[in-house]
Amino acid sequence: MSAEPIPSTQFIRTLPDRCRVCYSCVRSCPAKAIRIVDGQADVIAQRCVGCGHCVRMCSQKAKQVVGAGDKARQLLSLDTPVAALVAPSYPAEFTDISTSHFVGMLRALGFSRVVEVAFGADLVARRYRSLYNHGPAGPMIEASCPAVVSFIEKFHPTLVGALAPVISPMVATGRLVKRRYGADTSCIFIGPCIAKKGESERFPEDVDCAITFVELRGLLSEAGIVAADVIPSEFDPPHARGGGVYPLSHGIFHAAGIGEDLFSHNTVSATGRSEFLEAIHELEQGDFSARFVEMLACSGCVMGAGMSTACQLHAREAQVARVAKERKEMFDLDRWKTELDAALDLRLERDFLSEDRRLASPGADQLAEILCQMGKIFPEDELNCGACGYESCVEHAVAIYKGLAEDKMCLPFTIERLENTVQALERSQEELAHAQAALMHSERLASMGQLAAGIAHEVNNPLGVVLLYAHILMERCEKNPEIIQEIGMIAEQADRCKKIVSGLLQFARRNKVIHQPVDIPSMLHHLVKTMDTDPGITWEIRVEMTDPVAQIDADQILQVLTNLITNAQDAMTEGGRITVSASDTPSHLRLAVGDTGCGIARENISRIYSPFFTTKKIGKGTGLGLAVSYGIIKMHSGDIQVETNADPACGPTGTTFIISLPRLGGE
Repeated sequence: MSAEPIPSTQFIRTLPDRCRVCYSCVRSCPAKAIRIVDGQADVIAQRCVGCGHCVRMCSQKAKQVVGAGDKARQLLSLDTPVAALVAPSYPAEFTDISTSHFVGMLRALGFSRVVEVAFGADLVARRYRSLYNHGPAGPMIEASCPAVVSFIEKFHPTLVGALAPVISPMVATGRLVKRRYGADTSCIFIGPCIAKKGESERFPEDVDCAITFVELRGLLSEAGIVAADVIPSEFDPPHARGGGVYPLSHGIFHAAGIGEDLFSHNTVSATGRSEFLEAIHELEQGDFSARFVEMLACSGCVMGAGMSTACQLHAREAQVARVAKERKEMFDLDRWKTELDAALDLRLERDFLSEDRRLASPGADQLAEILCQMGKIFPEDELNCGACGYESCVEHAVAIYKGLAEDKMCLPFTIERLENTVQALERSQEELAHAQAALMHSERLASMGQLAAGIAHEVNNPLGVVLLYAHILMERCEKNPEIIQEIGMIAEQADRCKKIVSGLLQFARRNKVIHQPVDIPSMLHHLVKTMDTDPGITWEIRVEMTDPVAQIDADQILQVLTNLITNAQDAMTEGGRITVSASDTPSHLRLAVGDTGCGIARENISRIYSPFFTTKKIGKGTGLGLAVSYGIIKMHSGDIQVETNADPACGPTGTTFIISLPRLGGE
């Protein structure tokens, strides 16, 4: 007997507009039949086994079952009889409707026959009992769950031989109905399982199509059929007995009369994703002693993805068990046995196909390269958090190699990459802000420089005249001390104006930097010797340079140091210590001028380089020294920083200006 071909029809698809790429579907899919491409989850029909876990797990309803409602409508519109094959899990879906009203609704929809698939379960269970009692000693896997059968055929073909060669209750019922009510009777299966759609395509002579309970609700709603408006009715014979509990976990053992002996451990029930995957793994490893395995992709058929009820597992099981018990007590046992015996010659055997859908796995070097791309360089980098939908980082890397996943699915890696991007953007923003501030400062200095130059030139000429006549008057009035004192005051203030004008011209000129090799220690010692030192002030020169020569504009740097030292002396009215130091790196020269004076108030630090800003007394400063120094340093492509403390409670007061310059003028 040849096996039926495995269909590759797509029964589940993704709605892109609803998919939020949470990877819940990837995590729940036992076949890893969901591929992530450009951030979208795509169901691969050739790998999908129809278990429907992705449908149940998707909170966004992005996974949609491809319905067979159109085909069902077409069959119901024909003049030929149509039979509804109702799965025994219907009480878990239609909890508020009695069985008789439920059957009446199906007849109102157009079904000429409404038959219990539970009787097909009775037939199949009898065959399983025979195989258990007289079959091979090796492990035998129940083949009623089409998702499990498809999973083994596609991904564990070495276990195909362990599948029990028995058709499912759905196929058995369809085969019996066509024999009993005529071959022209169309059979539509109604149940909780999406995978039954694929199974119906493998057995088209027995089952014409399969719809879920959700689809049935849609047909009933479309036709305007409600329980209160229909005539109650009963299932058409044959009626079931033990098969009513078949959709429950361990249901096959009860229906087949196979005792579960915990001491012998001959039977195992592996229901639900994790349990059936673990059972398959143990079977492949040879670590399995049980002779008969009930294997279901869901936690019993009552948890199928084709149901809409919000009830939890145990509530569904209780509802199915209650109805199964009531119906078992309703019908005559002898009548049931007669029906069962009448179907002894019904062909229940089947074969299976091995359609290997496994993909080649990467080698060790390829795997290491993929892990490295995800930032998993060392074993401790593999967090195995499962956020990507895969149980381990290695499994995720293998999926990337197989074309099923992307590296950005790794949440820690993506977060780290985003953090690096944010940090890079923050650095860029900070650099841009500095550049904008420097540009604004440069423009401000340029405009002020132009203004200063104009003022200096305009003031310089009349100022020279004032000084000239002041000195002439002083010579003519030598014998009049009162007048000489007043004229001296005029000359003194005019001379101060001259210094201000000189500072304005220096500020405005921004002379071109001329880099030349300069011996830094010699320059510092010469500078200190030429400075006028106030009483009470001591000096210290520190030189820690590996190479004493740097390419700078000596005149301009001396002007900067002179301004800083002058400010340091002015800040130490009661004496103190001035420290001038020099150090270097292979690329930069570092100069520092420190004092033990009063320090700079915190609120003034941001303004110290602004032209004409000074904290000195009136007549003591022009406010241009630091502005000119700042401009010179920037023209050297250098930097100037200040460290200061003006609060004695925070430690010794004082100020240190630190200058950093490229030691090679071409840098």
